[in-house]
Order: sequence, then structure tokens, then C-alpha cells
Amino acid sequence: MHERGRIRAVALPGEHGGWGLTIEPGLLGLLVAPSVAGLCLALAVVLAFVARTPIKIVLVDVFRRRFLRRTRLALALSLVEIVVLVALVVGTVTTATASDWWLPALVAGPLICVELCYDMRSRSRRLVPELAGSVGVASVTAMIVLADGESGALAVGLWIVLAARAVTSITWVRAQIMTMRERPVNPGESAWADVVAAAAVGGAVMMRGELILGAAAVIALIVIQRLEARGEPMPVKKIGVQQMVFGFGVVLITAVGVWVM
Repeated sequence: MHERGRIRAVALPGEHGGWGLTIEPGLLGLLVAPSVAGLCLALAVVLAFVARTPIKIVLVDVFRRRFLRRTRLALALSLVEIVVLVALVVGTVTTATASDWWLPALVAGPLICVELCYDMRSRSRRLVPELAGSVGVASVTAMIVLADGESGALAVGLWIVLAARAVTSITWVRAQIMTMRERPVNPGESAWADVVAAAAVGGAVMMRGELILGAAAVIALIVIQRLEARGEPMPVKKIGVQQMVFGFGVVLITAVGVWVM
């Protein structure tokens, strides 16, 4: 492998779909409750997503009791990125309007730890770590909203909407890819995910009525995916682009609902 390719493999995530799921929470939070503290959090979550790749390499190599050239490079990148992350968190602490912005991390932390445990064993492509990590990352929306002094009900409701979007989309994408690769697919997996997502956004609307547009967007996403599942599976790149469009669409519609209601 060329040096540039080696650095890229160590420094940048290979999960293209993860970019959208990582950017969406920060974007939604800033659209609903813009602030300097929120911007710090939004940047921190993107940096954490990038840092996950070198950190995962270090964890895997340590778990396998080896220390390679890529391990040293990954360790160096991880340390730099962690320092920047700490600086962004300090920026949040010093500029946040409210002091309870970190409370969602009490729930998100264990979910992220579950994902890291699977990463360490090179099993990050399993359903459990993908769902745990995505739901955990979605908590950044709640943190941003709380940091600007908004209500806890709105913060949690927004988190639920994005978590529901992740749950239905991740299971649908997995089923599409497995079908395309002619691997057995468990139809019940996507079905229960859709039921959970629909029930979750229903609960979000009960918490805050202005989330009804966001809930409707998630329900529409579920219907579209169900209809598309009946046809031939799409190429992976097309799925990735489509999911980013869907994800940002859910974010924008949800934010509009909060603005106008």
C-alpha cells in the first residue's frame, strides 16, 4: 500500500453512510437551537467519528497483542484528535447557557462503549454496534438543545426522532446489501425496527406536539423503504446517496416543524 493510501486507511472512516448519521444530530441541533456551545458539540461529534477509525485500529491491534507501523500512526492521530476533542468540550462548558447539557451522555455513553467493544473485536459491522452507535451519536442533538437552555422534553423528543430514523434506515440498508450479495435476510429484523421507529416518533409527538412533522417524515421514510424493498436492491453507492438525502430531509422537516408550531 502507498503511503498516502496507508494514511487514508488509518485516518478516515470507511463507513460512508456513517457521515450522514454523524452530521445529522449536530445539524438538527443547530437549526433548532443555534449557539457557540452547540457548534462546539457539532464539531466534536464529527471529529469523534473521524477519530473512531484510528482508535479502533489501536484497540484491535492491542487486543491482538501486536504493535505495527499502522498502530503507531493510528495512536499518534488518536492522541491529536483527542486533544482537539477535549478543547471542543471545554468550549462547550464555557459557553453553554445551561449546565445540564451533558445529561444525555449518561445514556449515550454506554451505547458508545458497546460499539467500541465490538470495534475492538473487529465486529463493528454487526447490527447491535451499528444501532447502539447511531442512537448514541443522535444524543448530540439533545445536548446542543439543552446547551442553549431549551426544554428537556424538546431535547429528548428530537433525539428520539433521529434515533428512530437511524433504527429504520440501518436495518433496511443492511437487508438491501445482504440481498444484493445473495445472503439470507431475516425479514422480521426490518419489520421490528420499523415498528420500534414508528412507536418512538409517536412517543416524541406526545412529548412535544411540534415534532409531528419530524415524526411524519420518519413514517414517510419507513413507507418508502418498504416499497423499495419489493424491487431489486440498489447499488451500494446509490443507497448511500439516497440515505443521506433522506436523513437531511428528516432533519430539515423536523426543524421546520419546531420553527412554525
